[in-house]
Amino acid sequence: MKKLVVLLSLFSCALMAAQDIYLQCGNIVDTESGKILKERTIVVSGNKIKSIEKGFVSGSENDQTINLKTKTVLPGLIDMHVHLESEFNPQSYIKRFTLNEADVAFEAAVNAKKTLMAGFTTVRDLGGSGVNIALKKAVNKGLVPGPRIFTSGKSLATTGGHADPSNGFKKDFMGDPGPKEGVVNSVDDAKKAVRQRYKNGADVIKITATGGVMSLAKSGHNPQFTLEEIKAITATAKNYGFSVAAHAHGDEGMKLAVLGGVNTIEHGSFMSEETMELMKKYNCYLIPTISAGRYVGEKAKEPGAMPPVVARKALEIGPKHQATMTKAYKQGVPMGFGTDAGVFPHGLNAGEFVYLMESGIPVLESLKQATVVNAELLDMSSELGQLKEGFIADIIAIETDPTKDIETLLNVIFVMKEGVVYKQ
Repeated sequence: MKKLVVLLSLFSCALMAAQDIYLQCGNIVDTESGKILKERTIVVSGNKIKSIEKGFVSGSENDQTINLKTKTVLPGLIDMHVHLESEFNPQSYIKRFTLNEADVAFEAAVNAKKTLMAGFTTVRDLGGSGVNIALKKAVNKGLVPGPRIFTSGKSLATTGGHADPSNGFKKDFMGDPGPKEGVVNSVDDAKKAVRQRYKNGADVIKITATGGVMSLAKSGHNPQFTLEEIKAITATAKNYGFSVAAHAHGDEGMKLAVLGGVNTIEHGSFMSEETMELMKKYNCYLIPTISAGRYVGEKAKEPGAMPPVVARKALEIGPKHQATMTKAYKQGVPMGFGTDAGVFPHGLNAGEFVYLMESGIPVLESLKQATVVNAELLDMSSELGQLKEGFIADIIAIETDPTKDIETLLNVIFVMKEGVVYKQ
């Protein structure tokens, strides 16, 4: 009986000691309205925002107060297109033959931490070996620090297509990968590949609707799925609660993807005005990834940085990409925010805001895309993307007002995810 009393007493003391966190904020960016609110205190209880008070408020002696009075505070950022398993460098292609899954996992954990420390508390990982699914689980369990991950596992391709895992192999190693490995060549294959992703524990389906830059394949923009195959993928995905993201550079494959019912177009480099109108009609969102286009376009000029077949595609697509994003924005194409981090170094995701501003997209608009809009695309609009009572406490801080100095977004000085402070 005495032991029970002692245990109850300890439990009661633990409850009394439970802290709320008071974040005293100089400025808050209201990502929904686009307004900058001055002198507010965000009260965090557990993993949620309890309230937002006017002025600088402190809690009781049991609570924690964090002074951000000279800083600008935002909701945690969301990147809709990353590849946490890898980071491009001249050894990337040989690594497919030298790294084991455990090696990939350790590198992915480092990349996840870099991403979180850069202020991106949620990401959509669009394609890897499947280690990205294990990484998601490890982050969710608190085993490794990283952003909240929604992942496609292994991307879907056609034989020889952008995400065919055996591209560039010699005949002895090439084999004939199928739906289990993410290679689709019929309507039945398409259905089976989606169901396999569900079985594997993925959250979203990624297809490579056209050729791509970084794969060891000839074309960077030819269409690679039939309309019937895409429709089979999107219909099956809908049954399993998946959205579908389509990598697409070339216009014809992009058009097929939109008509086939995908939810987002990733990249969109050679998008025509006709396809822009289709995207508006079908409410299909464009994820720009200018950072990747800029990076590979510059890297391709360095001798030996890329295989010749890749460098040729990078030089073709890189310079075109950003101009298309400007045109798409002016045409009113719905846009989210994504970077393709992994093609360029992880942790530099916020550079995308600079490129978007260069493309004519105001910083408050791109911040809305990286928070409110992306939360809607993830079906998390009632929990993520805003600093609001009842929302998950994903909160970051930067030195100054990003509308006056956009490069301040490159230097995140405070990171909280789900009420836990990771960087201060």
